This record gives sequence, C-alpha cells and structure tokens, in this order.
Amino acid sequence: MRTSGTRFATELAVLCGLMTAGVPALAGELPAEAGTPATERPGETGKPSETKIAAEVDRLLDAAVMSSGGKLAPRTGDSDFLRRVSLDLAGRIPAPRDLTLFGLEPGADKRSNVIDRLLDSDAFARNWARYWRDVVMTRATDQRARIAQRAFESWLVEQFQKNRRWDGIVSDLITATGDVRENGEVALIFAHAGDAKEVAAETSRIFLGIQIQCANCHDHPTDVWKREQFHALAAYFPRVAVRPVFEEMRIRSWEVVTAEYGRRGGFDPITLLRRYDKNKDGKLTAEEVKGTPFERGFRFMLRQYDRNRDDALSKAEIEQGPRFGFGKRRRPAGVEYFMPDLKDPSSRGRRMDPAFFVGTVKSEAGLKDLDRRKELAKLLTAKDNKWFSRAYVNRVWAEMLGEGFSMPIDDLGPTRKARFGNVLDVLANGFTASGYDMKWLFRTIANTRAYQRQIRAKDASDTAPPFASASPTRLRADQIYDSLTQALGGNDFRGNRFGRKRRFGGGGMRYGRFNERFLFTQLFSFDPSTPQADIVGTVPQALYLMNSPRINSLIRGTGRTRLGNILRENADDAKALSEVYLLVLSREPSAKERKICGDYIQKVGSRTEAFEDILWSLVNSSEFLTKR
Repeated sequence: MRTSGTRFATELAVLCGLMTAGVPALAGELPAEAGTPATERPGETGKPSETKIAAEVDRLLDAAVMSSGGKLAPRTGDSDFLRRVSLDLAGRIPAPRDLTLFGLEPGADKRSNVIDRLLDSDAFARNWARYWRDVVMTRATDQRARIAQRAFESWLVEQFQKNRRWDGIVSDLITATGDVRENGEVALIFAHAGDAKEVAAETSRIFLGIQIQCANCHDHPTDVWKREQFHALAAYFPRVAVRPVFEEMRIRSWEVVTAEYGRRGGFDPITLLRRYDKNKDGKLTAEEVKGTPFERGFRFMLRQYDRNRDDALSKAEIEQGPRFGFGKRRRPAGVEYFMPDLKDPSSRGRRMDPAFFVGTVKSEAGLKDLDRRKELAKLLTAKDNKWFSRAYVNRVWAEMLGEGFSMPIDDLGPTRKARFGNVLDVLANGFTASGYDMKWLFRTIANTRAYQRQIRAKDASDTAPPFASASPTRLRADQIYDSLTQALGGNDFRGNRFGRKRRFGGGGMRYGRFNERFLFTQLFSFDPSTPQADIVGTVPQALYLMNSPRINSLIRGTGRTRLGNILRENADDAKALSEVYLLVLSREPSAKERKICGDYIQKVGSRTEAFEDILWSLVNSSEFLTKR
C-alpha cells in the first residue's frame, strides 16, 4: 500500500481531484440563507443577554458591509456548522453519529443548544487550555519551560472546567509562586526565567494586546509609550526568582519564589531558614544545612547576619539585615529594578519604581514582591482598563472567525484603529459586564450570524470587508491530532510510545515518556498569535502524515479499524464512500468526488486497497487540516 512510484502518483492525482471538488450541503439541511436568530435567552442575573449582544453585533456588521457595497455570505449548512463549532469549542471534528443526530434534531434552537453542550464539555476545557498553553509557551525564552507544560495545561483545564473568570486566571498567573511541576500557574514567569523585562513584556502583549517591549531601548517608534513606562512596568517583577529544587544533591525541579533579600537569583536567608529549619525552632544551624549545596554559603551568611554569635541564624537577625564593616547595620534594601543607562552601560542605571502605564498609576513605595504583583494584577484586570477586555475579545474572535478586529491580535496599540471598532466595543463591554465570563463570550460569538456564514471564494478584485463571509483557518496541532484520533481511532495513538526518558539539570530531572501526542504537537504547533496568512504547512509535517507507521496502521481496510468496519458493513461502494467522507470531512462527497473515487476503485481492482488510498488521501488533504 502506497509504496510504488506509480501508485503514489495516482494517489496524488486523486488527492488533487478531491481538493478541487466542490463542497456541497448535506441533504435535509437548513436552506443556506441568513438564519433566524436563536430564541431570546435572558442573561444570568447581572449579565447582559448573549442573544441581544449577538443580535447587536450582527446589526452593526451587516449595516457596515451593506453600506460598503459588499455582499453577505449566506448561512452555512448544518454539517459545516457542526464541524466548525466542534473544532472551535471542543477541538475536534464531530463523529458521524453526531452529524446524523444534529441533522435530525428539530427546532430553531438546535445550534444554540449544541453550543451550550460543547461549552459544558470537558473537551472545551482541554481545547482552550491547550490554546493558552501554546500562547504562553511558544515564545518562552527559557529552554527549561517545557517541563512546566504538563502542570500548566492541567491547571488551565481545571480553571476552564470550573468556568473560572478570566481576571482570576490572569491574576493567578502574575502572582504565582511554587514548584513548576506542581503549580501550573507559575508557567508564565518560569517560561521567562523570572526575568523582569521579559515577564513584563509578555504580560502586556498577551493580556492587553500592547507590545510595550518595543519601548525597551527607546520610546516606542509607532506608539505613544515611553521608555520609562516600559521599565516602570518591569519594576513590578524584580523580586521574582526562579531557583532549583534539590533532592539528594540533584536538581529535582525548579520553583518560582520571592527574593526580597540578596542578589536577585541567589538564595535569600529567609528562604533557606524556611526550607532547612528541620527542628522548626526558628533558627538555622550549620548542622541543618550540612550536606546540602548551601553548606559553604551558610558560613558566609553567618558572618553577615549572626549578631549574637551563637552560630545560628534567626528570622529576627535576618530581618535586621547584613552587617558591613565596623559593626554598622544596614537595613535590607531588597531587590529593586534599574533602567539601564544607554550612555553608560557599565553603570547600574536609574532606579525605577513600579507604575502601570495605563493611566500611569504609580505604586506605593517599599511594597514587597507579592504586594507589587497583586497590585499590578488588580490594575491590569480593572473594569475601567479597556485594553484587558478588548485584548481577550479580539483574540477569541480571531480564533473563531479567522481574523480579528485588529491584526496582529497581540498588537492593538492606541495609535491603531480597529476595523469595526464599534462591534469590538459592544463585545468588550459585554464581556466586562459579564464579570469576564469566558463562556459568555464564546456563546455570544458562536450565536452570531457572522460566525455562522459560509466560506466564500475571494479573488484580488473582491472588495468585501472582513466578516462578510467565513474565513478558512488552519487547525492547531492539538486540533489536528484529536481530529485524527476521532476519525481513525487508535486510543489517542498511545500504542506508539518511546521508552527513553529525557533528563534535565545534570540528569536529575525526569520529564517522563515522550508519547505520540507530544511529538506530534512539537512538529505541528505554531504560535496562536500568528496571523493565519503567515501560517503554512511544512515538508516535515507533510512527510509525517504521508509516512507515519501509526497512521498507516489505522487506515487499513482489514481488521477492527474504522475503515475495516465500514467496508464490512457496507457492501455498496457508494454507501461506504459516504461513510468515509462523513468520518473524515464531516460531509457527503460531491458528485465530482464520487466519480473520481468510483473510477479509482475500478482501476485499482482491489476494493480494500482503493479505499485505503482514498482514506489516506482525505486525511492528507488541506480540507481536513482546515476549519471551514
């Protein structure tokens, strides 16, 4: 199967035919016209109605498109809608049974009902947890960040399952401390090694849609932000440190901690006292740190902090600060942030106090690390900070409709004008009024006519504005993987495991087994902040789909595979072909595709081999890898 050059060339011809054939609607679907809105749904107490906000969004968009001379695409059919919303919310294609039941479901509310069911599923929590995992981790500047991915994803899944509000999740990410393998919320800080400038830049980019890091070395070249504003934002994070966790003299993990004393990145005495005070008497002795990596450093700290000369360190002595020559005492200044002096790089630079650039809110002087970060989280997520809600709405809208109101989605900026800014404001204001309820926003967007429009071919002369029709978008790595699993079975591809274990930190860290999903996502993943126009497939990705032994084993037409069952249960080739198309592309084949495949089955002679090749071609097609 798929070995000879002649067969391979023939298959490519089949594939080209499949990719250029039309995409019809299923028999019995609703007419492809602007659909009737869902039944009025009152919002929860204190929240705006999703139905009313969706209707207002459509009113504004439709009016803008019509006034520009554009033409609105009709409503998409049931099969395309179910595939689209299943991928967006649950991260996978629907099963053939789901398509059948959805097509038979009566009532005008069936689309809003399936949206609700998907939002309440665990698949929704996993899908969007993986999305935000990729947003945070794809641009990690610390190569160790990968070891925190599993805990981060698990933590995010739990937050989505609880329908945790977006402001609470963001606050946890900014104020987190703890072991990176146990506390998923530390992932953002750990991904950038606790570096104040990097964490500040990503905080602004991800949660505000503002790339203020462009003001690192000079005032922002295209926006209003000043260099002092960027470094004042970074001044919220200088007391954060990432430190190794030792076990039997080996690095077991890393942890995000507060470093109020001593050189940033080193071990402060308070942390050592808390960790190694074995008898819990409030004092740290040389015996308690004996055999640890800090045995030698402890003698130095004794000279600096041991004021009563009892060869032990107490919390009171540490809080008084180290002594420097002639018995003078100096209060601990803590770790502060300094903006580099570009004219004198060797100098310490100018000390910066924390200040939030939106509204230029200055922090109270002398706050400790967690107090600083809590204050930033409060300012960041405040209801009067329009950037917080706009950034989230713009990002989710772009993920669901293929492009945002402002592109790139992580670079809104005050000098850039969003397309359909009034629509963005309606959604952002509603999202804020909902208490940053993420499901409220997904439900609102999915129920709009704009989301449910058909894809329409465009050419260079097409002047229709955005959102007049749906835009095809490439699936993320996890969506492709879960869709392959949904279509081909294979128990999440777990049959293909790798026995070797990866070690980090001199051999002390075990990251676990590399299974098929991990390797697949490494190959197919991309930064979700990237515009769709810049996302292209790669040769290694194509080679994997063509040559993967695991995929080839799952598309066999014999045994207990999905295809084997279809061929045994359907003696008629036409019925079997319909089942294969529903399984992979969530639709019936067109008349053109039926002829191409029928001719190919006759030419090959072997029914099993021909259907294997057809199935292989479908899972390798651009249509399967795209949300339509």
